[in-house]
Amino acid sequence: MPPILDWLAARGRWLSYSVGMTITDAVHQAVLRVPVSAWTAAVEPNGQVHDGAWVAGLAGDVLKGRPSGMRLIVRKERPHPGAQLRFTDADGMRLTCFATNTKQTPIARLELRHRQRARAEDRIRAARDTGLRNLPLHDTAHNRIWLEIVQLALDLPAWMPSARPDRPRPPLGARTPATTAVLRRRPPGTTGRRRYLRLARHWPWTDVITSALSRLQSLPNPG
Repeated sequence: MPPILDWLAARGRWLSYSVGMTITDAVHQAVLRVPVSAWTAAVEPNGQVHDGAWVAGLAGDVLKGRPSGMRLIVRKERPHPGAQLRFTDADGMRLTCFATNTKQTPIARLELRHRQRARAEDRIRAARDTGLRNLPLHDTAHNRIWLEIVQLALDLPAWMPSARPDRPRPPLGARTPATTAVLRRRPPGTTGRRRYLRLARHWPWTDVITSALSRLQSLPNPG
C-alpha cells in the first residue's frame, strides 16, 4: 500500500483521492469472482455508454489491511485489435484498477473521473519537455529563475486551446499533435536577421496558432 494513501486517509484529513493500483494476484482473483450482474457499463464524458468496457467495485478480503473507506474499482475492456494481453488480464479483457475514497458516487462516474486525469499527465509531460526534467544550473537562486521561466513557457500551450473557444476539445485519450515536444522539433527558420515560423497548411493546429498570433498582435501595447 503506498504510504501516500495512509497519509491521505489519516484521521482529521478531509481529502479525496483517486490513485491507480497494481493488479496483484489478490486483485486478479477478486475480479474473477465478480458476478456478471455486478458489472456496469463504462461511460464517456458526453454521457454515452462506452462500448466494450465495464466497471465494478471489489469487496471482501481484497480490502483487508487497506485504509478505512477505500473503494477498489476495476475496469475491464476489450483490447484493441492486435493488442497484446498481459499476465494480469483475464478472460481476454484488459484490466485496470484504481482506489478512491469518494463515497455516494456511481462507480462509472468515478472511473470516468479517474480516466480524465490523463490531462494532468499531459501537463506533467509538457513540463518535462519544456525544462523540468532536470535543473541545469549550480546555484539554487539560478535554478529558481529557471523554474519561473519554464512556468511562463508552460502557460503558452495551456493557453493556446482558449485562443479558439469555438474549436471542440479533442476526445478523451486522443493524441494531441501540438505537444511541446513536437513544437520544439519544428523550430522557426532563420533568414538573415529575421526569424520565420513556417507551419504546414495541412497541420491541424496551423489555423489555431495563426489565429492566436493575430489576436496577440491586435492587443494594445502594455507599455
